Amino acid sequence: MKKFAVVKIAGFQYKVAEGDEIEVNRLKEEKGKEIFLEEILLLAQDDKIKIGQPLVKDVKIKAKIVDQFKGKKIRIATYKAKSRYRKVKGFRPFLTKIKIEKIASS
Repeated sequence: MKKFAVVKIAGFQYKVAEGDEIEVNRLKEEKGKEIFLEEILLLAQDDKIKIGQPLVKDVKIKAKIVDQFKGKKIRIATYKAKSRYRKVKGFRPFLTKIKIEKIASS
């Protein structure tokens, strides 16, 4: 069984393992900086699973910020039936790509 964890980052939950690169909502830190994720909800390693109540204690995840960028454009179309009203809006979310370097448990 591969070692993995479920971690909460910027209000969303992600399943991560060592070496994974994930895209999350924009974090304040700059590119190249190392961060430590401390909100671990579940840890699985060597056929043992630790479930947090609400968080798993004595576990930290070391990650590195790889890039800060804008995501793909999301289009929102609205219309009203029988009145010839149509409007298209769109936006590009700000994202951060992080690489999980180490899952350390004591």
